[in-house]
Amino acid sequence: MNQAQLMAQVKKMQTEMVKAQEELANTIVQGTAASGIVTVEMTCDQRMKSIKIGKDAVDPEDIETLEDLVTVAVNDALTKASEKAQSRMGGLTGGMRIPGLM
Repeated sequence: MNQAQLMAQVKKMQTEMVKAQEELANTIVQGTAASGIVTVEMTCDQRMKSIKIGKDAVDPEDIETLEDLVTVAVNDALTKASEKAQSRMGGLTGGMRIPGLM
């Protein structure tokens, strides 16, 4: 492979990566806790879109449980977003972990 072919291949990969990053920024995953009492929506580039808290989760005498449920739901959404991003970007990078992309 000559240098011109290599540069063309790199440019194509960069274009595909930008497209994949845009798709991930527009893909929403949902994290939940306590069977959906707390729900978090997040994009796959890990930006929070919304948090929904059901009435059953709100007890003024037990704020710690609500805090725990929010934490669980956020972590669930982060895990799903990260997995989806790794899956999408891994196909483009051949499984290499490139800093700043995932």
